[in-house]
Amino acid sequence: MTSIKEQAAISRLLSFLQEWDNADKVARSHILDKFIETNQGKTAPELEQEFSQGASLFLVRLTTSLRITYMTDSCLEKLLRSIGIFLSAVSSNRYLIEFLEVGGVLTLLEILGLEKIKEEAKKESVKLLQVIANSGRTYKELICESYGVRSIAEFLAKSKSEETQEEVQVLLDSLVHGNPKYQNQVYKGLIALLPCESPKAQQLSLQTLRTAQPIVGTTHPSIVDRVLKVLGTMHLEVQYEAIELIKDLVGYDVRQALLKGLVALLIPSVKETSKLQAKILSDPSVLQLTPSLPMFLQQAAAAKAIGVLARNDMSIAEELLYLRVVHGLMAAMGNMDHSNSQRLASLTLECFVQMFPLVAEHVRKCMGEELYQLFLSPSWSAPHAEWTWPPAAGGTALA
Repeated sequence: MTSIKEQAAISRLLSFLQEWDNADKVARSHILDKFIETNQGKTAPELEQEFSQGASLFLVRLTTSLRITYMTDSCLEKLLRSIGIFLSAVSSNRYLIEFLEVGGVLTLLEILGLEKIKEEAKKESVKLLQVIANSGRTYKELICESYGVRSIAEFLAKSKSEETQEEVQVLLDSLVHGNPKYQNQVYKGLIALLPCESPKAQQLSLQTLRTAQPIVGTTHPSIVDRVLKVLGTMHLEVQYEAIELIKDLVGYDVRQALLKGLVALLIPSVKETSKLQAKILSDPSVLQLTPSLPMFLQQAAAAKAIGVLARNDMSIAEELLYLRVVHGLMAAMGNMDHSNSQRLASLTLECFVQMFPLVAEHVRKCMGEELYQLFLSPSWSAPHAEWTWPPAAGGTALA
């Protein structure tokens, strides 16, 4: 037999639930505001005490409302935050199961793909997916089995909010850890993101790939081409992450392909350069854009990456020599349309000259003594305005 106190608590609960059931959109928004304010951070036992052991009765109303109204964005952000209070509460496994049993994961993933939904609501959806993923391997597998990796990756590429994109990165990082059945799927999803148009998405994908690579253990064949293409970016933070990933990848079976690819980028293909020349002849204004062309940006970044690799590992430097890296660097120094290619190629070439006496002798013969001494001088930081490259007949490159 229930006590008077218990009967009063049950009466308050029923009154609250009836108020929710009869409320319109505005009234429900106020109820959610009050719930979020008073219950944020509570444990599952505390929520049960708040709702007289009937917290699940309110949770089921929240999930039902979510499934019915999420396409209209009606109080969506507040609904998701309220559900998050239940799912993130300590000892909340019961609430989590109840949410998943009604298709909660599929709803959250679908929200990410709806164009009319506000960014803040999508961020709350990502946070709920984080909570679910962090609950264990079974839940990570559930997200992946629901085509979650594709939905999450596509949202990362399309999102306009860097803060939201960073939340997505946290989710992807969680999905790649402790998820052996689907870690390769996440890994491939990250590689697929690299050609996207969002610099922030590229940067975060590269960072997460560095975490995922040792977990997966093996490399995917497409990663070399995708990473090398990213070097054509105008965003230095993306280029930095690409070079950091390249430093990691040389420790795997793609090492030879990666080094060959970097050396090849030092000399743009005749096909690409002929296209450029045709554009310049037809439109003089195109010449002003040549410094930002992806192939020249790739060339400069490749010269930089080669320098980083060579300084870190003598064996890599020796492999690069066999791939005719010196020839490529000297060709890059001759790119009069892109000063950064000249500067970075000269700095990397100087590294090889200092490391290998035979290279120093070869470069001296190609440049001529006067230019070679200028090349080695401490003040050398970029191709000098008074010399031209390649040198004219006779060995000197000075004007």
